[in-house]
Amino acid sequence: MQQIPHYINGTRVSDAERFGPVFNPATGEQEKEVVLASPSRVDEAVAAAEAALPGWRSASLAKRAAVFYKVRQLLTERKSELAAILTSEHGKVLSDAEGEISRGLENIEFATGLGHMLKGERSEQVSTGVDVHSIRQPVGVVACITPFNFPAMVPLWMIGSAIACGNTVLLKPSEKDPSSSVFIAELFSEAGLPDGVLNVVHGDREAVETILDHPGVKAVSFVGSTPIAKTIYSRAAANGKRVQALGGAKNHMVVLPDADLDMAADAAISAAYGSAGERCMAISVIVAVGEIADDLVEAVRSRMTGLTIGPGTDPSSEMGPLITAEHRDRVASYVTNAPAEGATVVVDGTQQQFDSNGFFLGVSLVDHVKPGMKVYDDEIFGPVLSVVRVGSYVDAVRLVNENQYGNGVAIFTRDGGAARQFEVEAEAGMVGVNVPIPVPVGTYSFGGWKDSLFGDTHMYGPDSIRFYTRGKVVTTRWPDPSTSKIDLGFPQVD
Repeated sequence: MQQIPHYINGTRVSDAERFGPVFNPATGEQEKEVVLASPSRVDEAVAAAEAALPGWRSASLAKRAAVFYKVRQLLTERKSELAAILTSEHGKVLSDAEGEISRGLENIEFATGLGHMLKGERSEQVSTGVDVHSIRQPVGVVACITPFNFPAMVPLWMIGSAIACGNTVLLKPSEKDPSSSVFIAELFSEAGLPDGVLNVVHGDREAVETILDHPGVKAVSFVGSTPIAKTIYSRAAANGKRVQALGGAKNHMVVLPDADLDMAADAAISAAYGSAGERCMAISVIVAVGEIADDLVEAVRSRMTGLTIGPGTDPSSEMGPLITAEHRDRVASYVTNAPAEGATVVVDGTQQQFDSNGFFLGVSLVDHVKPGMKVYDDEIFGPVLSVVRVGSYVDAVRLVNENQYGNGVAIFTRDGGAARQFEVEAEAGMVGVNVPIPVPVGTYSFGGWKDSLFGDTHMYGPDSIRFYTRGKVVTTRWPDPSTSKIDLGFPQVD
């Protein structure tokens, strides 16, 4: 059985006492096993990152940028190879996997501009003979803990800016689909990144807790569910680390009566069922305002029958399996239990049969959903789309803002005034206007509000530069014997 190793100090490391299974979700078969790190293995990786830090921090910005230009070239050339790895372990269709890599590439492209992003400021003569300038310096060893649903994109979100800023990195990917992180780390090495700057350690809770408590780790970036994000944030912060922990989501798509019905229905299908709904930016709730509700539900329902669900390697497949059998069964339970909560199951994907032992589940549509129902309150993270009916725009905004999550939200309308008002009033970190999944391009930053983000900064883009660096202000005066004197008063500008 193929074994997925750690990657520490430029070397594959396979010896371990514990291993975890890695399945092909399309077949349900275990095809690989991943080594799981002990605390001593985490210590080894942190030590490698600490040893590499002085050399990488002192590397010129031009040399750092050259690495990223080469990484961009290699990722572009080998996109199909990496996509095949993603599909084999995650299950998403190949086109979706390639799209994920392309969005990750945006952050590598952003990192090539590190010479501009790391510029400080300078003020001359702020006081007589005194100048002030500011600089940004790396934090140190950074830990990146990434989720299963985007095994290439999210690591690239984190490590791009972290490495560009002069830090060294310990990457702990999901143990469910870990191969892509090793692939990416070796690709960085091929691009000229020095050994020890990027290390990959696989593991479960034991490894994560070791990272959170390790004195050598100065900052932690995390993406995952809200309960775990809260724990990560609290524990790492208590240990004096800088933390950004992105949590769960329940993204709403508000559809006003004047919206283009076909456009809204197409967008709902694409955003709810793409990647089997295993996206933190998936649309999981349609908020149908007023008289458009019946027509919208029917438009969505009619489109669902044409979806092709199958192995991600099949070019005809539009949606693949879920990540594990346990997760599939959990997602299905929300649909099964919805009628008892008072909701109406319009399309029951749990009844669809597949000629495979893979972790497949059909797409579901649940109408007449209300807050307080588990199908509404919980982050399902699967191909289940709920419809909440409200009477007015005001009711829609109230529903969105009262939800505990604030990752992303969208509005579909032809009314520019309503769209602008929604942009102002919606309490979410990312807003789409006739765009169902408003994931920002790499030159902006990604992050939610409320229980979707714990920490002060969003991920990638400009916010990531602030997170992965510390500011320093230098005040300078050169000797002038004619003005030198003893003065115990508080310094004043003059």
